[in-house]
Amino acid sequence: MENLVNAIRLLRVYQWSKNALVLMPLVFAQQLLNPEAVIRSLLAMFTFCLASSATYIINDLRDRESDRRHPTKKNRPLASGAIKPLPAASFAVMLLCLALNLALFLDLSFLLALLSYLVLTASYSFLLKKLFIVDVIAVASGFVIRAIAGAVVIHVVFSNWLIVCTLFLALFLGLGKRRGEIALLEEGAATHREVLNHYTIAFIDKMLIIVAGGAMITFTIYTCSPEVVSRIGTDKLYMTLPFVIYGLARYLWLVEQNETGDPSQVLLKDMPTCITVILWAVSCALIIYS
Repeated sequence: MENLVNAIRLLRVYQWSKNALVLMPLVFAQQLLNPEAVIRSLLAMFTFCLASSATYIINDLRDRESDRRHPTKKNRPLASGAIKPLPAASFAVMLLCLALNLALFLDLSFLLALLSYLVLTASYSFLLKKLFIVDVIAVASGFVIRAIAGAVVIHVVFSNWLIVCTLFLALFLGLGKRRGEIALLEEGAATHREVLNHYTIAFIDKMLIIVAGGAMITFTIYTCSPEVVSRIGTDKLYMTLPFVIYGLARYLWLVEQNETGDPSQVLLKDMPTCITVILWAVSCALIIYS
């Protein structure tokens, strides 16, 4: 039983919430009532869950020594020694094989999107995570690829404005995580993650305001764009903006209070954030499908 629990922890299931972005095109392209599109989107999201877990394991294998010096990451299965490197590597290979086969079954274009994600995450693990600013852009690009993959798998066109909004939102979450790491580790931040030596809380706070504003502006433009109004048959999508504003402000407040630096943990543990995301999603669905 203990081995099973450690194996599940190795998957970082709580991070799977990020892969819900794959479902976004399903909603905004008005395919939510199409059973085939729903099934394909759910399978696509599951494929990304398998692939992302494999990349987390590979990253944990590479960083297990530095993770042992981290106040919370030292409890991860590989860093703590609960799981040995060889079984973990074998598990990662198995997950990758499953993900690639499932992606090929779904669609060749979707497979290419998944491969792009895997190349990006591998580049991040071995190089990009050491480059100032580039590290956060690389993480944000992973979110964008998820959104594009969700459109590709159900063969719909995805709005450029929504792609740009996704990029800004992902940058916002990524910068918030960096700020949380610096606040948590303080002087030891650079010894855990080399690139943190270049970041300061003051700089990140300025960037957070910029990208939060970018996310709000691009989502506003998306909701009011003639293309979107014509396609979904309503100009009322802007009415969901209060949820977007509150969600961004709530996360910014949590980060500044140093309560968390991990957006996945916020989504799962902070009740106001959870309620806001649910209300936003329900409101979008009601407006689009009514």
